[in-house]
Amino acid sequence: MQGIPLVPTTASHDQIACCCICCGNQSLAKSPAVLMPFVAYRVFGHEPCDILPEWGLRDLRPGTAYTLCNSLQCRECGLLFLDYRFTDTQMAALYAGYRDARYTRERDRFEPGYAATAALGFEKRSAYIADVERWLAPHLPERPAVLDWGGGNGLNSPFLGRADILHVLDISAVACVEGAESARPEKFGRQHYDLLACSEVLEHVPYPLELLNAMLPAAGKETLLYLEVPHEALMREFPDNRELVSRKRHWHEHINFFNLDALVCLLERVGLRYIDHKIFSNDAKEFMGVIARRR
Repeated sequence: MQGIPLVPTTASHDQIACCCICCGNQSLAKSPAVLMPFVAYRVFGHEPCDILPEWGLRDLRPGTAYTLCNSLQCRECGLLFLDYRFTDTQMAALYAGYRDARYTRERDRFEPGYAATAALGFEKRSAYIADVERWLAPHLPERPAVLDWGGGNGLNSPFLGRADILHVLDISAVACVEGAESARPEKFGRQHYDLLACSEVLEHVPYPLELLNAMLPAAGKETLLYLEVPHEALMREFPDNRELVSRKRHWHEHINFFNLDALVCLLERVGLRYIDHKIFSNDAKEFMGVIARRR
């Protein structure tokens, strides 16, 4: 994920989720958790607060107060997610200037060491993208036309340097690297794409179903859709567990933890046919990729 493509949400959405955002099921496990300070600061303007004995509060113990939230998990599809569903305004505040100097400085204040890590991690093309390309290649022409939805500057877009065309749609408005160019949404439906990719975006957005629906006008009948999300450590360790909420005690910018069932459910709800999935490794991290086409 390079930048978050915002999809306007409907006014009827609750800011606190009361059903699964993937399958709509209302049977949810719930457990208290903490929203990490950087996210709470950007979204709500909250900062950690020290409750002192001299305040004389009868019912609160002294200590540091953080922004509270809940971990939710759908007992049907298994999606694990934060109960807060951020508004468009809050999402814009959270990702304003994503990874620029101000963003990095603010985040480093709450998470010392972030700036040094960011300087090392986001300037080179990820090695595992070659594995993704090898997996996708049998489903595509030799030089595919590619749209990368939420692909930042295109550095990690699949088939960079090999695609016939590579368009990138991203709200960050950063200049694209050589071999990629900014997409023109007004041409969706008229511009043919062999591959529509969306990598490391769905874990950030409050309503993944709406994002997929927004992508569909760019996908023709033969377009291959590639979705990629982090294969989070908790989901790897307990792959079929539907009672993980007590193990998820904090939330950061990844507000949705997907398993395969939840991803397939999303695809089916927007009229797509699941084809296959694969797990990719990149150092200590893992990513889950799924491919689909229109029915």
